[in-house]
Amino acid sequence: MGEIFSPGKLMLTSEYFAMDGALVLAVPTRLGQEFSFEEKQDEQSLVVWEAFHQGRLWLKAVISYQSWQVLETNIPSSAEFILKTLKNVQALSSIKFKHNSTYHLKTNLQFPADYGLGSSSTLMNNLAEWAEIDPFYLNKISLGGSGYDIAVAKEKSAVLYQSVPEIKYEKVNFDPPFKNELLFIHLNQKQDSREGISFYRSKNKSQKHVDEFSDLTRNILLCDELENFSRLMLIHEQKISDFLEIPTVKELYFKDCPVFVKSLGAWGGDFVMSSKFDGFRDYFWGKGFTAIFDYSDLVY
Repeated sequence: MGEIFSPGKLMLTSEYFAMDGALVLAVPTRLGQEFSFEEKQDEQSLVVWEAFHQGRLWLKAVISYQSWQVLETNIPSSAEFILKTLKNVQALSSIKFKHNSTYHLKTNLQFPADYGLGSSSTLMNNLAEWAEIDPFYLNKISLGGSGYDIAVAKEKSAVLYQSVPEIKYEKVNFDPPFKNELLFIHLNQKQDSREGISFYRSKNKSQKHVDEFSDLTRNILLCDELENFSRLMLIHEQKISDFLEIPTVKELYFKDCPVFVKSLGAWGGDFVMSSKFDGFRDYFWGKGFTAIFDYSDLVY
């Protein structure tokens, strides 16, 4: 049985504007998704799919890739998504689903599914590596999105990423000297990225907006002092707030917080980033947010 692993991701800059070519800084997480695979030459043309969440089975499906039908499953909607994705894999791959073997495929998502760390992107990258196909193209035809999360999963590294006019990215060493002062707080809710993207798409934007966020990303990457990093994060957050015409996460939940709080990814859910201050843990717990992580606990 073979095994593949892809890390999850956190998008630190250029949320939304990534889709229009703004430069993104994203980092990998320690937790990700495991993928194990075994092929049996039994002339059955089946996929036996088992998906685990933190070691617990949540989806099982048996799929015929001869007729592309779900033969049995406990969650029909999820099984149909897997079927559609595997059909895309078959179309792109020169080595998988070409004979009559049965494939036993097993995934294990190491983080809670509502954390927004990349349950889909880690799956796409694992499948692409297994089938020896382009993960960006598989992701594009199966899910959509800017693809920054695929770059993180593929490279297992922090990346600077740009999706327009074409996908290009580079691995970077994002290791700020003040990283031990940084925090991630989970907001106890999963944001629908597609909904957020649709809302963003309805707004009028210009190249000037895109360039502003690219410049902010470059400056944030070069920061070696927490004070300057915090200032840039506040500027970044305010610019998105002004553009979307919605309040910042700090205005909504943390008005009296003495330090910056920045949304990561689609606004309204998942993780935010902040920095330590006296009594920070009691402060966030008091607001009802108890999932608090040090930078090095979460980032790979």
